[in-house]
Amino acid sequence: MNAGDTAWVLVSAALVMLMTPGLAFFYGGMVRAKSVLNMLMMSFIALAVVTVLWVPYGYSLAFGDDVGGGLLGGLDFAGLKGTVGTLFGTAPTDPNAPWVNGHQIPHLVFIVFQLMFAIITAALISGAIADRAKFWAWTIFVAVWVTVVYFPVAHWVFNFNGTTGVDFVGGWIANKLGALDFAGGTAVHINAGAAGLALAIVLGKRKGWPREPMRPHSLPLVILGAGLLWFGWYGFNAGSALGAGDLAGVAFLTTTAATAAAVLGWLVVEQFRDGKPTTLGAASGAVAGLVAITPACGFVSPLGALAIGLIAGVVCALAVSLKYKLGFDDSLDVVGVHLFGGLIGTLSIGFFATTSVNSLGKDGLFYGGGLGLLGKQAIAAVAVMAYSFVLTLIIGFAIQKTIGFRVSAEAEQTGIDESEHAESGYEFSSLRGGGNSLGRTADVLAQRATAGAGREGAGA
Repeated sequence: MNAGDTAWVLVSAALVMLMTPGLAFFYGGMVRAKSVLNMLMMSFIALAVVTVLWVPYGYSLAFGDDVGGGLLGGLDFAGLKGTVGTLFGTAPTDPNAPWVNGHQIPHLVFIVFQLMFAIITAALISGAIADRAKFWAWTIFVAVWVTVVYFPVAHWVFNFNGTTGVDFVGGWIANKLGALDFAGGTAVHINAGAAGLALAIVLGKRKGWPREPMRPHSLPLVILGAGLLWFGWYGFNAGSALGAGDLAGVAFLTTTAATAAAVLGWLVVEQFRDGKPTTLGAASGAVAGLVAITPACGFVSPLGALAIGLIAGVVCALAVSLKYKLGFDDSLDVVGVHLFGGLIGTLSIGFFATTSVNSLGKDGLFYGGGLGLLGKQAIAAVAVMAYSFVLTLIIGFAIQKTIGFRVSAEAEQTGIDESEHAESGYEFSSLRGGGNSLGRTADVLAQRATAGAGREGAGA
């Protein structure tokens, strides 16, 4: 066991865990005040549900020995049997594995690291159906979706031959196809983006959308969430090196470069299109850059990362308007940011990848590698997108036709926080009460205004 690598992956797992509360703040600030608690809860419940499923069978389905065609792992690790006291990270039989460093970490450390990926992938989808989903219906959806969509896709993308067992066979994208995905552009972002589009279709449009303005109720929360996501993303990307070495440093730097370039790209689009750069645009641009660099961070140079980030910032800023043209209500732009950002990042590997950064990768088109890698990246992206979209449609419609997925029109109008949780994010009534200094100040101001109106009336 390598102690330094083990410590880094443990820290990275904690950073990725922090991304889910960060996402909750990011999404929570973007909705109206009457929906903020429900939005926070949709992310928070993913921590509970996915963890409870990961231990008995989730990890095994994703990283167990393949049971046929590279599509699904078996139950070798059901209940995490055989993982305590064992090591992970021996060099796999497939040289395409991007994170082999000759070191080993405890198997349980890898398990908890990958758990955090599963959690945030499910949570990402919630932004597409903000303001209108029943909480328990969403909870059931998360349980079913990770079982039939995420766990198999994680097996396809992340499970390399020989990593979890000497003779174990992994997933078809990682081993047979040979597409590259360093930290989850396909398994996480394309997967979640396609699922978000499917659920937005299943649940339909919010009442009043797009006629009524549905502006973010707290831009400070949005910026806080984006900052936490950016911070946690270093664990997401650099942690995927599974070691505290040069490759982790490369991923750390490329993540920073792409994110910064994407912020500028998004803001420039806003300036030309709308006349003003916005706080929401800066936060969204940062997330778009983070999404796009995720699959490529361990395969491209810092200059390549700048190019990928700039492209993602511009394209995603334009893509978020597609929902108005095509008529699907993706509330918080999961499709525009995560689906398009994931596609940009996955395909960009075919152009910008270079073995000078990662000898276990491949050269892209701009480095003399031809079109072969780009074709493999496209196949992986389309396969994950199609699988996730179709299965999510089926799951969503099944829930809608049985227990119902969408809240009532009345609940949506009055506020989903009250109807689903019997709570409100902000106690506005305290402004009129006498129980605190703020309430007393409000009363004094009201009395003065009344007195002033009386004097004006007497003078007339």
